[in-house]
Amino acid sequence: MVIKVLGSGCMNCRKLEENAKEAVKELGIDAKVEKVENFKDILAYGVMKTPALVVNDKVQVMGRVAAIEEIKKLLV
Repeated sequence: MVIKVLGSGCMNCRKLEENAKEAVKELGIDAKVEKVENFKDILAYGVMKTPALVVNDKVQVMGRVAAIEEIKKLLV
């Protein structure tokens, strides 16, 4: 499973990345969390508002920081 956090590196982007990593840890699943900061790559997903969370190339959350529990539900 590949999880991508799309964003410029702002505080909310970093928080979403932390939450995603914690959700993976708590679930004990084999997943890779990647940070995507290149705006061309972000736009390729159709994301106009960051932060965004992409799971297996599908945008799941856009424009807000998802809580750890919400992310866990998206990953199972």
